[in-house]
Amino acid sequence: MQVNFKVIRQNQNKPPRVETYLLEVQEGNTILDCLNRIKWEQDGTLAFRKNCRNTICGSCAMRINGRSALACKENIGSEIARFSPQISPEDYGKSIPQIAIAPLGNMPVLKDLVVDMSGFWKNLEAVSPYVSTAARKVPEREFLQTPEERRRLEETGNCIMCGACYSECNALEVNPDFVGPHALAKAYRMVDDKRDDQTQNRLEQYNEGTLGVWGCTRCYYCNSVCPMDVAPLDQISKIKQSILETKQASDSRSIRHRKVLLELVKEGGWIDERQFGLQVLGNYFKDIKGLLSIAPLGLRMMTKNKFPLTFEPSQGTKQVRSLMEAVEQEKVNKD
Repeated sequence: MQVNFKVIRQNQNKPPRVETYLLEVQEGNTILDCLNRIKWEQDGTLAFRKNCRNTICGSCAMRINGRSALACKENIGSEIARFSPQISPEDYGKSIPQIAIAPLGNMPVLKDLVVDMSGFWKNLEAVSPYVSTAARKVPEREFLQTPEERRRLEETGNCIMCGACYSECNALEVNPDFVGPHALAKAYRMVDDKRDDQTQNRLEQYNEGTLGVWGCTRCYYCNSVCPMDVAPLDQISKIKQSILETKQASDSRSIRHRKVLLELVKEGGWIDERQFGLQVLGNYFKDIKGLLSIAPLGLRMMTKNKFPLTFEPSQGTKQVRSLMEAVEQEKVNKD
């Protein structure tokens, strides 16, 4: 069957352009197979990264039909089925399907599908993704891990640094100082590694406002595009939980946001928005600037009759509270 490949091409610091390549392909051909053919048979100037062709090295990550993925993993049949479901196999000759190929996001383009990943690597280095120096000193005997300790590290250990999660990160688009989901996924590995002796220092570092875990917007894109099921958002959530266990609500707005939310849900089954704003932004009436910052919004809401004067607990509040307490107790038992 024939497929049109719409490839975003661009030279460094130049505006992008779209070039179309028509190929005769098989459903089982990977996107990387097709890019190779375009380069070998039609346009030798097309630039893209590749290496192992076996979903191990992560080199061929790019945006395929709008989402970041490995070109060696995605194939023609699955792409057409996912984005052109109206085209059945018997209709391939009547309507030529299209597949869009673009460079990864959140990274400057060097040429065509090749991006500059220096920021990606710099942010990874910023979280010190290796066992601390003191812990690496040669001991009298080797470092031993239980099977359970090793199992807990496997998920983050599967990361191949392809950049797919970094490319899709909404937080990075608005806050370039955020270290990114790839770095924080690796960071959790160090937090949970019993051989490391800098856990508390690491948690303090990862608690630094929107530079660390609190910069995550929880959009789930990193989880959805990860080709190795590392689930970066899950690892970020685990770091947040570790931080919350060592902090008080008065320590920062980010800490209060999480703790107040949980306490209000326990009390009423859902969030009392009046109390939430006062306690989180106003720090229980201790933060005058915080209170003043929400005063204009509160006044506008009151004039439009959108400010809740009363709060009605939800049905089943006791069940909600018991479930939350059961989860907390289960966490304590596991630890």
